[in-house]
Amino acid sequence: MIHYQPEERRVRWTYVFIAACVVGFLVQQVTDAWVYFMFFPAFASEAPWMFVTSIFLHGDVSHILFNMIALFFFGTYLERMIGGRAFAALFLISGVVGNVGYLLTATDPLVPALGASGAIYGVVGTLAVLSPFTLVFIYGMVPVPMIVAAAIWGLLDFVGLFEPSGIAHGSHLGGMFIGVLYGVYLRINSRRVRFD
Repeated sequence: MIHYQPEERRVRWTYVFIAACVVGFLVQQVTDAWVYFMFFPAFASEAPWMFVTSIFLHGDVSHILFNMIALFFFGTYLERMIGGRAFAALFLISGVVGNVGYLLTATDPLVPALGASGAIYGVVGTLAVLSPFTLVFIYGMVPVPMIVAAAIWGLLDFVGLFEPSGIAHGSHLGGMFIGVLYGVYLRINSRRVRFD
């Protein structure tokens, strides 16, 4: 008699985070209560939940669309490489540290930040270390190695720190910093990287 073992069911964290962002965005359309979940540097110590909740909110349709496209492509690729739990931890920690980056660089502590960009930059940073020569398309047109794309995006964000805009450049840089650190850690301990 042959006994069949059911295939192990794994949470696909990339899809969970995409779904959470979509739900967060839908909630934003039907209530104003979400403003208490954005990240305000001025209230960071009084409302520490904002470090996490703001990751799952977005400013408008184009903001969530571009972030979710990036999360889908980069996230699914990295999650297969390092495993679900490690990916989930990286995403959340990068998002939180991204908010710390915004906290340290915001010119007005009453201007809030929101979005998954810091977390996604963490994913990009890790991929730049683990898979530096994988081709990606900047702005959907120009093919460059992942490490070059990450360097360009990082440089643009660094320059952006000194030019007023509606973009939380400090959040992007904070997330990427964590991603690069984690990528280096995995490179040194390569046996911990799981390809599945």
